[in-house]
Amino acid sequence: MAVSGCVRLNQAVSELTYFHGPMACGKSTLALQVDYTQTQAGRSGRVFTCLDRSGEAQVASRIGLVRPAIEVSTSFDFWRYTLDQLVTGHRVDYFVCDEAQFYSEGQIDQLARIVDELNIDVFCFGLLTDFRSKLFEASARLVELCDRMELVQVQPLCWCGRVATHNARTVHGNMVTEGNQVEVGDVEGSDAVRYEVLCRRHHQTHVTAARAQAVLGADPLPFDGDEQPSLGAGEGHRRSSVEDALDPDAELTEDD
Repeated sequence: MAVSGCVRLNQAVSELTYFHGPMACGKSTLALQVDYTQTQAGRSGRVFTCLDRSGEAQVASRIGLVRPAIEVSTSFDFWRYTLDQLVTGHRVDYFVCDEAQFYSEGQIDQLARIVDELNIDVFCFGLLTDFRSKLFEASARLVELCDRMELVQVQPLCWCGRVATHNARTVHGNMVTEGNQVEVGDVEGSDAVRYEVLCRRHHQTHVTAARAQAVLGADPLPFDGDEQPSLGAGEGHRRSSVEDALDPDAELTEDD
C-alpha cells in the first residue's frame, strides 16, 4: 500500500530506542514522561502497552501516573495499524511502547521497519530478562535491532542494599525458578505470587527479603563477601538456623 506524502522525508533520521531495567526502576514513569515531552514539542504519537499489571489497557506507573494506551495483543500488527493511520490522514511522529518484553519477535521486526521505512521514532520500554534471568524473546530481538539501548538510571535496591539487577518470582516468600515465563504480577501487594528485585548474588543463591528477615529480624542488615551475620558468644546454635534459612532448598513456613 502506497503511503506517498505521509513519510516525513525532511525530518531527522528516526531511531528505535530500547529503555530497559529491572522491575520497579521507573520504566513506565519514563515512558509517560517521554510521551509528555514529545507532545509538548508539538509531535503526535501513540502509546502502546501489553499485559499491564493494572489489568487495563493503560500505562500505569507505581507513583500514580496513568495514561490510556492501545493494547498489543498477539495478533496486533504494528505495520498495518500505522499504514491505516497514515492513509486516513492521521499524523504519526512517534510510538511509545511499554511492556515491550511481552511483544512477539515479529512485532519488534514491524517496529524496526516502521522506523526505517516510515521515519517514525519508536521508544520501547521493558524488562531485559525474566525471573530466571533469561532474555525475553522480544527483548532479545530489541537488543539485536535497536539503534540505542538505554539503562534506566533509577536503581532499585536489593534487600541487602546493593543495586538490584535481577527479577525474582516468589510464591509465599520462596523464590521459584520454574513456571511460565509470562505471569503478570507486581512487587507490591498480598498476592501469593509476587516479584522481587534482587542483586545478582542473592538472585543466584535464592535469598529473598522474606528469607533474610526470617533469620536476621525485621530489618535485615547487609553483609558482604563471605561474612555471615554476627552471632554473639553462646549463640553459635543460631548459625545453623541462619544457614538453613539462607539455603535455597529450604522452604519458609508459617512460623518463619
